Amino acid sequence: MIFGQFENLKSQIRTTMNKFMKTGFIFIFAVFCTVALQAQKFGYINSQSLMAELPKVKQADSDMEAYQKQLQKKGQDMVTAFQTKVTDFQKRVQDGLVPPKQQEEEEKKLEEERQKILAYEQEMSQLLQTKRDTLLKPILDEFNTA
Repeated sequence: MIFGQFENLKSQIRTTMNKFMKTGFIFIFAVFCTVALQAQKFGYINSQSLMAELPKVKQADSDMEAYQKQLQKKGQDMVTAFQTKVTDFQKRVQDGLVPPKQQEEEEKKLEEERQKILAYEQEMSQLLQTKRDTLLKPILDEFNTA
């Protein structure tokens, strides 16, 4: 039961991390497109290329990528620790070392930890969005006023 949930959780985390990467690229592309549409009102400038070449944008992209890797590592560490606990628990259950009442308690604890991992996944999404907004807003403001 727990092992199947763990495999499902592992799959969900991989899917979510992929979604974060895609969402990030789509967001940056949308921002660039918005800026490009606004810039076209004043002349013929490929603002997307211009923005991509700005050192501040490159630095923001680099910072964002480092931050995302940091968050993903923390999430992966949580999953690895969870996996170790589940494997240990399953082995003890199979060896008959866990009484039924203790088994129920440990299953509840493992479920709580799984819920914490899922909550962190959602928090990670919000943290990435906030960081992205924080990094790009001053650059976009400066770019739009230029």
